[in-house]
Amino acid sequence: MVQLISIFSYFVVLLRAAILCFQTVAVGGILFLLLAARREELRSEALLNPAWKLIRWSALGIILSQVFFGVSNSLLLIHSAELPLRTVLGANYVLAGLLAILAGVAIEFWPTGKRKKMSLWLLLPAAMTLAASVMTSHSAARMEDRAFLSSMTALHYLATASWIGGLPYLLLALKRVPDEAVKTQIVRNFSRQAMVSVAVLFAAGLAMSLVYVGSWDALYGTAYGAMVTTKVILFGCMLLLGAANFLIVRKIGPEGGSGTASLPRFAEVEIGIGLSVILAAASLTSQPPAVDLTQDRVSLQEIATRFAPRMPRFSSPNVKELSESTNAMLKRAMAEGKTVPTSFVPGQFAADTNKPADIAWSEYNHSWAGLVVFLMGILALLARSRYFPWANIWPLMFLGLALFLFLRADPENWPLGPNGFWESFAVPDVLQHRAAVLLIIVFAIFTWRVETGRMKSMSAALVFPGVCVLGGMVLLTHSHALGNVKEELLVELSHTSLAILGIIAGWSRWLELRLPQTSKAPKYLSWIWPVCFILVGLVLMDYHES
Repeated sequence: MVQLISIFSYFVVLLRAAILCFQTVAVGGILFLLLAARREELRSEALLNPAWKLIRWSALGIILSQVFFGVSNSLLLIHSAELPLRTVLGANYVLAGLLAILAGVAIEFWPTGKRKKMSLWLLLPAAMTLAASVMTSHSAARMEDRAFLSSMTALHYLATASWIGGLPYLLLALKRVPDEAVKTQIVRNFSRQAMVSVAVLFAAGLAMSLVYVGSWDALYGTAYGAMVTTKVILFGCMLLLGAANFLIVRKIGPEGGSGTASLPRFAEVEIGIGLSVILAAASLTSQPPAVDLTQDRVSLQEIATRFAPRMPRFSSPNVKELSESTNAMLKRAMAEGKTVPTSFVPGQFAADTNKPADIAWSEYNHSWAGLVVFLMGILALLARSRYFPWANIWPLMFLGLALFLFLRADPENWPLGPNGFWESFAVPDVLQHRAAVLLIIVFAIFTWRVETGRMKSMSAALVFPGVCVLGGMVLLTHSHALGNVKEELLVELSHTSLAILGIIAGWSRWLELRLPQTSKAPKYLSWIWPVCFILVGLVLMDYHES
């Protein structure tokens, strides 16, 4: 049951992220058609047909995600807390889910006989979708300032949908609309819509942060504050891309211009980073607001001490010195007739798995992994220069890293530990580590073939940035079940920095590949992602747990 709850908590974050993503795209499409393409002459069939298709697919995503979310939550409560079905059906998340499903069905089957006639009644199911998300947010659970926080949350969701959710439809307009004058007008309308949305998003986010975070020490001393900081950093990246788009739009004349080739590429990255921000927002829902955690906050002194530069650990303890595996401890407790609590209770069960050897093992793994990534970043940086063409073999180093992680990342599981191969996949951390190994192998093979010219397709070239971004997004949801809250946060701080660097590396490489090679931007971008790899290596080599 403990493992089931642990897996479920991770699954809930992913479902919550899916709900927010589908909601953002569905509501964003409705707002795009009502605002950016508000005049009938701007709504050609070339735009409306694919736009409505995307809106309906997003509505279907809302329905399915809400069904999975409601059913999984209900089954867990019924079997773990032994609550009757009648009680569970009256829970707030069930009512919110039903409201969202009803809204999704309304959008899915909305009549569009006269496609150029966009009814304002479409805003009703859009509002219902946003209201359902507000009902399951932190604002609805607050006893104080509930009305204010709920309104700010609603504005936050609305602005996100208007800006991030509208970007896919902007790409559709840039690709499908044949009339350059119409296309230019839509782009300019959306540019103004996006600027207003950014202002509302910032104001609402700031207001909620002042309430939920409350102080500077909560911003860096709690997991909630750390995730808010992550959102702010990614939001800043999006603003830079938005500023680039704004400058391009200003230069576009009535009949279009050369900037239209770069505009969709920046918009692609805005969408990608926006989805990462939404994933971070979903992770926030699994954390209590920082203002409520007044005890055991991490201080600046503790952060400085933990992350002060030290020599990497390149010596490993023997695997026999490590703590007994979790499964072995549970079996031992059952054999001795002891009841294992579902949560840690001091004095009830000795389950300490944080011996010096365990810490040394983890630090050794991170140090060697960091050294490989650091050297890889150096080689990638050299490969950007015409003087070191041999350095394009750098992706092959990832194969060694993958083998190293597979053998050493989880010593209590196969092949080093007692837990069997398939049994090990029931542990969320191990599952994520094994998935990361597969991603690394895919990354190595494809990127080496692309770097050496064996594969010349754009799809193959985009595997590298895609893997980097996916790895960063996985780290945003990666969690560790440590007994000490401070220790957990200190580990998460390093993972969060790695996630941000991975996301920046991936999208900078994406832009390098996708932007027109006639511009100067790809040349500068080609140096950003190798530097991110170097920084990732330094963070890993400086990783310490004591």
